[in-house]
Amino acid sequence: MSEMEQGIRAKPDYPVDAFAGTAAYYLRYRVPYPGALISDLLERAATTGSGKLLDLACGPGRLTFALASSFREVWAVDLEPEMISAGQQAALERGVRNVTWAVGRVEELKAPSASFDLVSFGEAFHRLDQPVVAALSHTWLRRGGCIAVAGSYGMLARNEPWHQIMVNVVEKWTGRTLGAARPGNPRAVGSPEHCEEVLRESGFLEVASYAFIVPHAWTIDEIVGYLYSTSVSSRKVLGANVEAFEAELRSALLAFDAGGVYREATQWGYTFGRKDR
Repeated sequence: MSEMEQGIRAKPDYPVDAFAGTAAYYLRYRVPYPGALISDLLERAATTGSGKLLDLACGPGRLTFALASSFREVWAVDLEPEMISAGQQAALERGVRNVTWAVGRVEELKAPSASFDLVSFGEAFHRLDQPVVAALSHTWLRRGGCIAVAGSYGMLARNEPWHQIMVNVVEKWTGRTLGAARPGNPRAVGSPEHCEEVLRESGFLEVASYAFIVPHAWTIDEIVGYLYSTSVSSRKVLGANVEAFEAELRSALLAFDAGGVYREATQWGYTFGRKDR
């Protein structure tokens, strides 16, 4: 076992299978992090290509892969074995060899102190014990090292007319009420304002959030694939209703726009902090 794998003790406090069956959809249908966001983050963190990255709650590596080429060594950790397996396979296919993958609970990761140049979270900070992992990240970072909480407002929390049509279908077939964390709600767990507060309380300096708006067009197949990548409307959650759900969703979207292409301005961002130098 690697140093990282030996340091993990997995005792999840939310379902370890929350994203069961979603990894392949996650890799294929989640929109990549915008190049402008990645470039801005790397420039702000002043990476040199010789540093060390710790990507936490990494899923199948969507943010890991976007950042990996700018670091000599990468640790990628996620609670769900399926996600790590998908990340490992994708790394082989992409020829990415500087990432060490491990399954484990972030809050119980035993990583060496003062050894990382950047600790990153991609769309998963809200699932963690944020004060705990922010404090741990401060310990794991070298002096002057940085933390970044990156993500976007998910498709189920956006405001285009076709989004509401989609949400209505998802709510009908899952029995869940969605859209509580809309853009502009500063109280939402995981919002930029909330993340900034957590980082400041953990001793980080230069705390600020940076936003990026990127246009994107979806086909119906891509929308369906995206929904299957979520814990809210995965194929596992839908169960025997998968076919009926998908048929109704396709019909409702085509009734709204028979062209089958659905456009939006995707909202991305990251919250940044730096350990004292």
